[in-house]
Amino acid sequence: MGISRYNSEGYYDPTTYEALSAVGKLEKEAMAAKRAYRPLVYICSPFSGDTDGNTQRARRYCRFAVRNGCIPLAPHLLFPQFMDDTKPAERNLALFMDIVLLGKCDQLWVFGKEISAGMAAEIGKAEKKNMTIRYFTEELKEAAV
Repeated sequence: MGISRYNSEGYYDPTTYEALSAVGKLEKEAMAAKRAYRPLVYICSPFSGDTDGNTQRARRYCRFAVRNGCIPLAPHLLFPQFMDDTKPAERNLALFMDIVLLGKCDQLWVFGKEISAGMAAEIGKAEKKNMTIRYFTEELKEAAV
């Protein structure tokens, strides 16, 4: 049902029609702009140890972020594709690059109850930058801090 050009008595009413049409257009534009914005969130979760299981969990965390209107960034899913986490020099370089990417994000989302050394460094950096930090369980429920 659209906006009628006629008032309730059936008379042509262009002023009201134009005003209501303009309001409707502004509301649609505001809703589109709101949908278009997706904050960049850094996914902070364990990688070392059970790398296969941790990789699967990180993928699930990223899907969760997308479903919640965000753009996830999980460097621990990217860097192991071409860097060796078992070599200390490459691990340190990857952690450095993680911190650089963290600086580009709007929020840090921490998943799981265990905080690894790498995660602790990321959380510490986010705290120094006064970033929004949200904590979630492995079951994707927000945890109280």
